Amino acid sequence: MRAPDGVGAAEPAPRGGDRPVRTCVGCRVRAADTELLRVVLAAGEAIPDPRRRMPGRGAWLHPDERCLAKAEKRRAFPRALRSAGAVGVEALRAELARRGGLGGGIGAGEPRPVEGNRKQVDPS
Repeated sequence: MRAPDGVGAAEPAPRGGDRPVRTCVGCRVRAADTELLRVVLAAGEAIPDPRRRMPGRGAWLHPDERCLAKAEKRRAFPRALRSAGAVGVEALRAELARRGGLGGGIGAGEPRPVEGNRKQVDPS
């Protein structure tokens, strides 16, 4: 039975329709999950999971080589991925280099190209 004055009653936190917020393991800045790259542990290697579908514990990183360098310096991957040993980041570094190191599409704030013959919808 619920207390009449509402004391001790748990209320769900308002979501407001916003995206989930995650923390980058490199720079420790909180950002929407769409702006970060999910990283999982496979055979002792931190590998990118751009589709966010791979099983296991994930860590989140800005798709930026500077954040990767900070995460390596802080030894954040073994801690975040709960690995007993060292975690290799060669596959992750290669993926960031392939993307250009500064976003490459995931949450980079780049507008999608607009097609020239799209229909215009009247908002009224």
